[in-house]
Amino acid sequence: MSYFDLVNEDLKKAMLAKEKDKLEAIRAIKSAFLLARTDKGANSVLEENEEIRILQKLVKQRKDSSAIYLEQNRPELSEKELMEAAIIEKYLPAQMSEDEVSSVVKRIIADSGASGMKDMGKVMGLATKELAGKADGKMVSGIVKQLLA
Repeated sequence: MSYFDLVNEDLKKAMLAKEKDKLEAIRAIKSAFLLARTDKGANSVLEENEEIRILQKLVKQRKDSSAIYLEQNRPELSEKELMEAAIIEKYLPAQMSEDEVSSVVKRIIADSGASGMKDMGKVMGLATKELAGKADGKMVSGIVKQLLA
């Protein structure tokens, strides 16, 4: 079952259960999927990796908004954004731990023959391809910097 179908099923369940907050987050996911499907040059069916990328983008947007709301002393709006992010994250595959990411990055560095910060772009390219949807890009970048320094 694709993420789109799963979201549609959960949308129906949330509507029947009258879960207003969950409904809002799920509608945002469905809206993003529909927009991606109708983009110019897009396929009418999204691939799984595209759906995961959209879900990650939605989570990142919610977390960034939450941080901005906290800076502006609006904790109630920040909590709402974090709650929506948590609901959206449930659709993402399990994220890798820092140790697991570190071991993958070490292997990539060894395989590619990278020797310093000058090779960071090459290592990041390989790492983001392999870890797409499995780890946060910011964490991967930090680990790559640390290991190449």
